[in-house]
Amino acid sequence: MYNQFLNKDNKIAIVGVSNDKDKWGRKIFDKLLEADYKVVPVNPKYKQIEESTCYSNLKEIPFIVDLVITVVPPEISFNVIRECKQLGIEMIWMQPGSESDEALDFCEKNNLECISNACFVVDGMKTKFCYK
Repeated sequence: MYNQFLNKDNKIAIVGVSNDKDKWGRKIFDKLLEADYKVVPVNPKYKQIEESTCYSNLKEIPFIVDLVITVVPPEISFNVIRECKQLGIEMIWMQPGSESDEALDFCEKNNLECISNACFVVDGMKTKFCYK
């Protein structure tokens, strides 16, 4: 399952990115940029993160993303996941603390591939499954 999530050809939206480099959303964003992933920040509080345009929501992104990583509270993650379903985005990675039973049930009932209780950087990128 990790293979499809870690494919560097994926266009990845990170929901919950901040200008604060000490926050997890920003750490993940920076780490993925550094590793040459194609990432786009999503947070309604910002217009830009470094040199990247930051979008208020997934619908604003002018292209289809393959994967959404949530780094937000569980109630926001659930709304993001419903938006993913509407947009046809089928891969979701909920960072630890971002998941909820409601969100996981929604993913299962709607055939959305979902990883939770694992950090994309620590548990994902550092596995043998990460490939280009």
